[in-house]
Amino acid sequence: MKLDHIGIAVRSLEQALKFYRDTLALACTGIEEVPAEKVRVAMLVLGGTRIELLEPTGADSPIARFLEKRGEGIHHISLQVAGLDAHLRRLEAAGVRIIAGKGEYGAGGHRYAFLHPSSCGGVLVELVEADPSTPSRRAGLRSG
Repeated sequence: MKLDHIGIAVRSLEQALKFYRDTLALACTGIEEVPAEKVRVAMLVLGGTRIELLEPTGADSPIARFLEKRGEGIHHISLQVAGLDAHLRRLEAAGVRIIAGKGEYGAGGHRYAFLHPSSCGGVLVELVEADPSTPSRRAGLRSG
């Protein structure tokens, strides 16, 4: 298991990219829409990990609700795992609350699942299934 990315909720990708891409000079590897999550995602390379900027595409998206309640900021941390289903079974058996939609496919075609903050010390944790067959995986496109 290793850190895959840190997700940051933003109201506007364009505004956020002015800071992360233009001011900090982080490389943006792509912008992609994830209709199932009602979000647009921009991935930025930061050393051996990435920053994921999340902009809602609808007022009923989880990111829109997060922004309304908490404002812009860190939304989740993502951990890369091999064998997502096995991890989810083990976590469920241990009483970890897994958010509906487990094992979904997101941006870049990668599988992901979210663990409820109530089971993770108040932090929303995303598990992303490592996909060794996709060379662009570390280059930037994410799960969901």
